[in-house]
Amino acid sequence: MSDDLHHTPLHDMHVSHGAKMVPFAGYSMPVQYALGVKKEHEHTRHACGLFDVSHMGQLIVSGPSPARAIETLVPADIVGLPAGMQRYALFTSHEGGLLDDLMIVNRGEDLYVVVNAACKDQDVAHLRTGLDAEHQVEVLDRALLALQGPQAKDVMARLCSDACDLVFMHHGQFEALGTSLWISRSGYTGEDGFEISVPVDAAERLATWLLEQPEVEPIGLGARDSLRLEAGLCLYGHDLDTRTTPAEASLIWAVGKPRRIGGEREGGFPGADVILPQIDTKRITRKRVGLLGEGRAPVREGTQLYSAEDRHVGCVTSGSFGPTLGKPVAMGYVDIEFAALETTLYADVRGKRLPMQVSRMPFVQAKYYRG
Repeated sequence: MSDDLHHTPLHDMHVSHGAKMVPFAGYSMPVQYALGVKKEHEHTRHACGLFDVSHMGQLIVSGPSPARAIETLVPADIVGLPAGMQRYALFTSHEGGLLDDLMIVNRGEDLYVVVNAACKDQDVAHLRTGLDAEHQVEVLDRALLALQGPQAKDVMARLCSDACDLVFMHHGQFEALGTSLWISRSGYTGEDGFEISVPVDAAERLATWLLEQPEVEPIGLGARDSLRLEAGLCLYGHDLDTRTTPAEASLIWAVGKPRRIGGEREGGFPGADVILPQIDTKRITRKRVGLLGEGRAPVREGTQLYSAEDRHVGCVTSGSFGPTLGKPVAMGYVDIEFAALETTLYADVRGKRLPMQVSRMPFVQAKYYRG
């Protein structure tokens, strides 16, 4: 493995737990542990998994009215986001494409922002260029852990019982194990769970404590990918990119109603002249859809999709075998006339045409805790 890869604060712990390390977004990251991807996936669905996501970028945006300022760069409703809550958002280009997806937390006086690892540097530059001189963008030196699964609440009750009062997409600051923890009730698996931002010097202590709990196993990137795919969640650079608009990506819900045509803060973000008419008229030529296969052969990213009449109609952007469902799951973009639910399409896998049905997402029912 290349020596120029970055390491998270938990790198040595991953190695000591027997992780297979791979390059990912410029970091050396664990793809799996001794359990293996399938058992790690199943353990997260039935008990509790611990994920190191410290490669993600963590930022603070401050200055006068930071919510109003960041709305010049994202189409989400951030001005209307109550303190102590977080919201999914998109950085959009002037052409209407997607530069990244991110999470924004209203901490009251400032915004806590989490961006994807592969886009971290460009996102920081985008914020610093796009916001005026009155606003500051601070890159934080903190680790980020995700505790996911139906037993995550039982573990959190022992670590920090007050955090169990959080409901889905709520965020708070707590003290536990002698350090400050920023905890949100959220995640990337479709399960109940928590994402925990922790100072770097306390990261290994926290991870060690969590892994000592009987419910918890360490989980790598392999299971993280199959879990998020079953949950119908996008991965930037695969399911989202600069050539894709929110409407095409089935992410209209990420464009806040006050920012749409006729809304009280209509437009005002890059690409609004492209994005808002697509939402208003529903006129798009392709759409992201879920796909369920038959048999057991996974249908991977890049697989071409055809109609029953042998017309090329789209391409898979994410695909894997879904352990929870026991069948192949995928998502991809298809011509709009083939995007209706229950439409049968055919994936070209090594010269064989395997049937797949356009299906609702998430493939596995979400279990977010809403109180």
